[in-house]
Amino acid sequence: MLHLITNPIGVWALSKREIHRFLSVANQTIFPPLVSSALFMYIFGVAIGSRINFASTGLSYLQFIVPGLMAMHLISSSYENTSSSLFIGRWHNHIQEILLSPLSYIEMVLGLLAGGVARGITVCLGVWGISFLFSPSSIAHPLALVFFMVMISVIFSCAGMMGALWAEDFGMLSIWNIYLIVPLALLGGVFHPLSMLPRPLQILSHFNPMHYLISGVRWSMTNTGDTSLSICVCVALFLAGLFFIATVYLFKIGYKLRT
Repeated sequence: MLHLITNPIGVWALSKREIHRFLSVANQTIFPPLVSSALFMYIFGVAIGSRINFASTGLSYLQFIVPGLMAMHLISSSYENTSSSLFIGRWHNHIQEILLSPLSYIEMVLGLLAGGVARGITVCLGVWGISFLFSPSSIAHPLALVFFMVMISVIFSCAGMMGALWAEDFGMLSIWNIYLIVPLALLGGVFHPLSMLPRPLQILSHFNPMHYLISGVRWSMTNTGDTSLSICVCVALFLAGLFFIATVYLFKIGYKLRT
């Protein structure tokens, strides 16, 4: 990848712009998911979770949902950052500044990607920090957690860019997040292990890619998961590569960028 970057200064400048963009409105991009996570942890983890028999997993219910909430907000924050940034660029037509810059298509995608990855990881770690208000939550495998945070944020930052290119108005911009990404994330095991589901739903869950991403984060945090770690790693790598290549291709053909 590094030998494909011929203008590192340009990539760094675009990356800084994207990071500054979401940090400048932290009250809209960083704090809302932290507040909602705190409410989820209190209502489900403390008030309700204390009454749920979770002894078979070796975890309290609060310890179980913290990695799920981290993954869920990592997914949504990464998607929302790049989708809004690129769509607003198209809407106001200042995307032309990037297209006319001395950056390759891969460098353009990497620069925009940086903002989504940075915001996703910031929110994810923020959710983990919030969990200390209710119960200490250690990280069993820090390197594995870093891997899954980066892979998941790359996947959904690229998905956000593809959604921004597809959308024709602000209503269309949120369709994928509302009707596909968030439901699949919730059904992927944010609040429940597969063992709690009826057998047919357990089988269907294995066709949900979110399940493997969430399970990977949960294994990294607690050393337990519903699916083999190697399968989770392979799914994350495959999806990250696929979405990145697809996004670069859409930039290369100028899909809704030059019209």
